Parts: sequence; C-alpha cells; structure tokens
Amino acid sequence: MQKPTLVCRHPVCRLFCIWMMTVSALCLIHSKPVFGEQWQEVTPEIARLFPQATRTLPPEPDLPVTPVYQLSDLLGYVFESDDLTDFPGFSGETVNIRMGLDTEGVIQGIELVRHHEPIFLHGLGEEPLLAYIAQYLGQRIQNRFIIGSRQQRVDDGSTVYLDGVTKATVSIIVINDTILTAAMKVARARLSGFADQRLSTLKTGNFSPLVFDELVSRGLVHHWFLSQPSAAKVLALPSEQLEHLTEIPEDGTFVDVYMAVLNSPLIGRNLLGEEEFQRLEKSLEDGEIALMAFSRGEYAMLAEDFIPGTSPARFSISQGGFAVDIRDTDFYSFYSPSLATGVPDFEQIRVFRIKSSSGFDPGKPVELHLNVAVKKSFLESENRPLTSVYQLPDEVVSKPDASAAQKPEPLWVRLWRDRMWEVAVLAAYLVLLTGLFTFQKPLAKEAGRYLHPVRLAALVFVIGFIGIYAQGQLSVVNIYTLLLSLWQGFDINVFLLDPVIFVLWSYVFVSLFLWGRGLFCGWLCPFGAMQELVAELGKRLGIRQIRMKDALHRRLQWVKYPVLAGLVAVSFSSLSTAETLAEVEPFKTAVTLVFDRTWPFVLYAAVLLAASAWVHKAYCRYLCPLGAGLSVLGRLRFFSWLSRREECGNPCQLCHKKCQINAIKPGGDIDYNECIQCLDCLVIIHDNKQCVVDRYSRKTRTKNRTGKPVVAEVQPGIIAIEAKE
Repeated sequence: MQKPTLVCRHPVCRLFCIWMMTVSALCLIHSKPVFGEQWQEVTPEIARLFPQATRTLPPEPDLPVTPVYQLSDLLGYVFESDDLTDFPGFSGETVNIRMGLDTEGVIQGIELVRHHEPIFLHGLGEEPLLAYIAQYLGQRIQNRFIIGSRQQRVDDGSTVYLDGVTKATVSIIVINDTILTAAMKVARARLSGFADQRLSTLKTGNFSPLVFDELVSRGLVHHWFLSQPSAAKVLALPSEQLEHLTEIPEDGTFVDVYMAVLNSPLIGRNLLGEEEFQRLEKSLEDGEIALMAFSRGEYAMLAEDFIPGTSPARFSISQGGFAVDIRDTDFYSFYSPSLATGVPDFEQIRVFRIKSSSGFDPGKPVELHLNVAVKKSFLESENRPLTSVYQLPDEVVSKPDASAAQKPEPLWVRLWRDRMWEVAVLAAYLVLLTGLFTFQKPLAKEAGRYLHPVRLAALVFVIGFIGIYAQGQLSVVNIYTLLLSLWQGFDINVFLLDPVIFVLWSYVFVSLFLWGRGLFCGWLCPFGAMQELVAELGKRLGIRQIRMKDALHRRLQWVKYPVLAGLVAVSFSSLSTAETLAEVEPFKTAVTLVFDRTWPFVLYAAVLLAASAWVHKAYCRYLCPLGAGLSVLGRLRFFSWLSRREECGNPCQLCHKKCQINAIKPGGDIDYNECIQCLDCLVIIHDNKQCVVDRYSRKTRTKNRTGKPVVAEVQPGIIAIEAKE
C-alpha cells in the first residue's frame, strides 16, 4: 500500500504545513483545558426547565444567570428572581421563582423556589399559586399580560390573559411583576432585539398657545380616520358584509380617533388647559407617560363592557413589535371632562398611563391597534386588527442623558390606585366613627335610643365590606411583620402593599392613644362583629348567656397575653412556624376565606363563633393575641372618655350587671384594657329612665311633693327604689 504523502514536495511548502499543524495542535491543547474546566454537568433543577440540555456554563459574573447548551447550541438562560428583583410580598419576604428563558424570549420552564405568602401557606394552599405560575409557561415576554380581566377577551395575538386567584390579589400582582421584571432584565442584557428602548424624553420648556387644528396639522395630535369602505378594505371584507356585521352604514365613519402624548406642555396644556394639566402632572409618577385618546367614530375605541381603571381589551398599542401595557387612569372619575377652549366634543375621552418600566420611547413610532370582532359563522368569530402609526415630531422630543436611570413605578402606587374607591369608603366610615366617639356624650344623651340599630348596622358593614369584600381583617401576623421590619430594617413599602390594611392600622394606632383598644375590637374587627351578631341571634332564640364569675373572668382574661408573647418570640426564629401557630386566630377561616377551608379549621372557627351565643365574645376576651397586643399599647391612652358617677359601684351596680363584656368592675371603674367601647353604659348613665340614680332622684322629688314617705330597698347587685303607699 502506498504511503500517504504531502501534496507538495517543495521544502518551503513542507515547512509551512508542519508549522500550521504545530500551531493547530498547540491551540487545541491549550483550549481543551479551558473548556474542560468551564463546562459543567446539567443539574436536576436545570434539567426540569430545559430537558434537552446537555451541559452548562458557570453563572456569568456580571449577571447571575446560567447559560444552558445542547452540545454547542445555546438553548437559553436559567436564573432565579431573587438575584434580579426585590419585590416584597405580604409577609415582607420576596417570592423566589426559578425560570428558564430561551433565546427567543419564551419562558421554557418555571418553578416556585420559596415564598412566605400567608394566604397560600395557611389558607388557600399552594395549589392555586402553582397553577397561577404555570400559566407563564410557554409565553413570550414581549406580550402584554392582563390578570383576571372581566372584560370581553380579545385574541389579538399579543395579549395574554391570566386567571388570578381570588383573595390573593396583592400576592399575585407581586408575583407577576417579579416574573416579568426578572425575565425582561435577562432578555435585555443577553438576547437580541430586547435592548432598552428608552432613548428619548419629552421637552418641557417649549410651550406656545396652539388651537386644536394646529396641534393636528403639526403632528402633535395624531388623527386616525377610516371610513366604512376603507375599513372594509383593510379588513379584507366586502363593504356590505362589514356593514351587516357592525351595523354601520356604508357612508358612515368607522374609526375617528385622536391620540396625544400629554406630558409635553406644548400638547398637554393646549388640550387640557393649565389647571387640568397641573392636576395630570400631580397624578403621574416619574417617568410615566400619559396617553390621551379621543373617539367619536361609529366603532368605539372602548367596548361597552370596559371597566374604568383597567387595561382595554379592544384598543392596544405596541412599539418595535413589543406590546406596551397601558392602563386607564380614570382621570375623569370625579371630574367632568374639561378640555381647553376650541377642542371638539368627543363621545369617549380616556387618559391612559404607560409605566416607566415598560420600555416605551416617546421619540419612536408607536403602533395603535383596534381589534374588530368579525363573525365567521353563527358560532365562530375572529378578531382582525386595524393599525395606525403615531410619530411625535422632533420639536417635542430630545435625546436623554444615557446615564439617567428611569425610576420604575412602585408596586404600592398601582395597588392604591386600583383600590382607591375601597379606601374612600373605608375613610368615610372612619370619619363617621371618629365623630361618634368624639361627641359620644352629647350623642348618648340626645340620641341614645338609636345606638342599638346604629351599632347593628355598623357590625354588618364591618363584616360585609371591611372583612369579606375589602379583606381588611387585621391579624397578629401584622404585628410580626412590623416587629421584624423594625428589627431588620424598616421598609414602609411592605406595609403599603395593602391600602385597606395600611389605613386601618394607621387609624387603629392613633386611636389606641385616644380611646384604647375598644374602638377596634368593638367597631372595626370583622370577627368580633360576627361574635356579637351570633350573641344577638342567640338572645333572640332564647339562649341565656353565661356570666363568668368576676374572679374566674379576671384569671381567664390573662390567657391571651402568654399566647401573644409566645407567637412573637417564635416569629424571630421562624416566621413560617409563627404564621402556622397564628391559626389560633380564626380570622383567616371565617373572614378571609369565608369558611372555604378544610374541616378542622372550619370546625374550630365555628365552635368559637357558637360559643359567643353562651359566653359573650369569649374568643376576644380570653384568647385573642391581637387584642392582647392592642391592649398593651392601649394602656398608653391619654383619656378615659366614658362617664362615671360617684354612685357607680357604690351602691349602684346596674352598669356592672349590664356590661356583657364584663369590663366594668364591681367598684364602678372601667377596665379600658378589656372594654370594647360598645357605649351601652354611656347611654344608661345619661338616660334618666334607666340610670338608677336619676330614677331615685326623680321619685324622691315626686313623693316629697305628695307628702308620702319613700323607702329604698337594696337588692343584691342593684339598687331598687320604690315608693310605698
């Protein structure tokens, strides 16, 4: 067999070939250890997210993500949200989620690593949470995500509707922001086509008066107009079919929409006027964009089922192929639309908010989309989009400082905006409650007979609105969160996540120094209100309440303080354990979940409620750790508002016997640490038909005028004054 030889036998060629082979061998030798040291085996965690992965590289030093490969092909990146975001949840701790993002921006794998959300740990269970997170699997992060929308859903190819979890709204919003923010950070840093698009800002110092037509002609206000025939052509439909489907005549105007970016004074002040423009500026956070839309065409920009304050389903915008999330600000919820002089009338006027974290660039073209539902058959329909492009002229945009970081909208701001009406209703009730307690003496004297029906109405409101609807049941867990926050470094953003709870806690904290714990326990606690209604029902059914002997009552009321101390002590070593032990409170079962739990929890809460029919508010008096905590702070109150007389306790015992909570001592003094401020004793002492002292004085004066003797009989526990003939 002939030996292989080099192609060229020239000595120079031979030397060149030998040199090339030597260099190649050296490169191979030196490169092999480098790759050999860097390539790593696929861990089980990564394999669950990318089943086809064969090897990985170490996490990158400048970004905590792990590149994942199949042989030499990059599949994507694996990362944990805690390394990229810091959005505290209800417990004050973050929700850590592990994700796998492929090179196209699709979430290929997602799993929950750790969380401390009480509603899932000790309420609904983790199944709803895992089911919610699973909805992100296979979704492109360029899409627009809408959670729990009650509007008619529009399939436009770029909007993803996610089913929320009832009674866990705050936790779900935190998780949504955590997932999308972490994924977008990785995409913008490592994937092509995801670079941060915020390249322009709006000029603020170039105002000059312009009328509406001038704004339109200069391109500052975008006019999108389509006649019915033009719309039919764009939608690839016969004109008569579109007329039949939409009931718009052939010569009608199909789309007549005006769009404007209001942040520029040249646009905003000329459209809104100076006063309204100032109000708009105050309502926007740093970096937010206000987009105003006017509509008067036959095909409305917003559907009839549009819910103010939400993202519209029919109308949307995008930029560079990425959906831009817009949310209605409900700017005219309490104000009639008041536009500048010369602006035409429109049927629909809405102001939408674009968050600073959306990547929206006001200096680049923005695509406006209007989805038209076209029926294909009696049972089937499809959505076809109409699109227009809005480009702001250079006179209102400028290049920003590349080093200037845009401040994202805090999550709590969005939550407060979404729940503002709940806060308003709660605030109105708190104002009425403050008035009742401030003027309690004259009200008890003049309108004491109305106290009982007013109190029953208040109890129903507290249960129905504050407790079940607004989810405003305070808990000892809130005390954990506060103490741990003070211990580890106070962050008010954690407490602002739930507007209703924040307002209630702020009000209760102040009221403790004025009236003690009684205002909350008697007028704001949903479970306490449930107990009182059960007691009222028991009374109507003829159930006789058991009155604890004073000595036993005094001993039992101390039980709740060791319970509180034990729970707080455990919270500093294990928050999860403390949250589990907090199930001594039936609040979550009875109020938050409305008895939608497993039977042991339901049985426990039901027994405590039923006990109130025999022992008035037994749980509040003897076991409630929240009441114990409030009682400790309530000892620092400045005033003792409830009226007393010299005769109270000696010899009169009427209020002591009438007090269902047993907070009035035999000596007549009121134990404000146990009093629930029901105000019954105040009504009695100002009612001359009930107060024994007044009855005695009145009968004495009457009998003295008749000249007949008066005999006072003292019975055990109460004075009885009767005139003897």
